Parts: sequence; structure tokens; C-alpha cells
Amino acid sequence: MDKFMAAAIEEAQKGLDEGGIPIGSVIVHKGKIIGRGHNRRVQSGSPILHGEMDAFENAGRQTASTYRESTIYTTLSPCSMCSGAIILYGISKVVVGENTTFMGEEALLKSKGVSVTVLQDQHCIDLMENFIKAKPELWNEDIGE
Repeated sequence: MDKFMAAAIEEAQKGLDEGGIPIGSVIVHKGKIIGRGHNRRVQSGSPILHGEMDAFENAGRQTASTYRESTIYTTLSPCSMCSGAIILYGISKVVVGENTTFMGEEALLKSKGVSVTVLQDQHCIDLMENFIKAKPELWNEDIGE
């Protein structure tokens, strides 16, 4: 497994261990993780701290060129909000762990010139399927249903 997807999965597991939703993300620039995060909506009582948003927050202020040269790894297909941030900051590549449990805005990302690679990683799929079965109400809240 790619070490950066492995780092995103570690973040997802942290979220689950904290009582939250198991979605993790890392932002990579020139082979180095500059931001990492996990869905912390439950833990922080935040409506916006999805995994990707937390990774952006933890990356801090970066130059536009740094973001354009970066790849974001996320365990789950990015939602509308997270895809918007990816587009806004000009991230050029997204590597998605899986999109079978949730299909985000991959078509929008591609339409904006973002390269999207979907791994369909079984670990990512299992993590989300098990969570959705265990806490469907929390999952529905997270995706706005």
C-alpha cells in the first residue's frame, strides 16, 4: 500500500478511536506530508471538520504554488464541501481510498482539471461499511441526510 494512503487510513482510525467518523486525509507536497487530518465533526461539534478540511486546517497557510503542486489522499470520495476546497486551493491530484460507500464530487473535480485516482481499497471499504452499520444516524448526519 502507498505510504500516503496508509497515513490517511491511520487518520481515519484515529477518528474512529475518538468516537468519530472514520475518514482520514493527508496533503502531500514533494513527497512530504504537509497536513493531516480526520473527520472531527463529532469530537469538535463542528459542522465542517471533515477529514480533508481538517488536513487543510493542519497544513496551515501555504502558497498557491505549494497547493498546486500537492496531492491530497483521502480514504473516502470527497463531498461537495471538501471538493470545493480542493478546487479553491488548486490541488492538482486526489487519491481516493474508496467510493463504493459514498460517491462524492469526483465528476466535478475532473471537470475542473483535477486528476482523480480511486483505489477501491478494501480496508477503506470495510472501515466505512462497518461504521455505517454500527452508527447509521451519525453517518446520515455527516452526509446531510
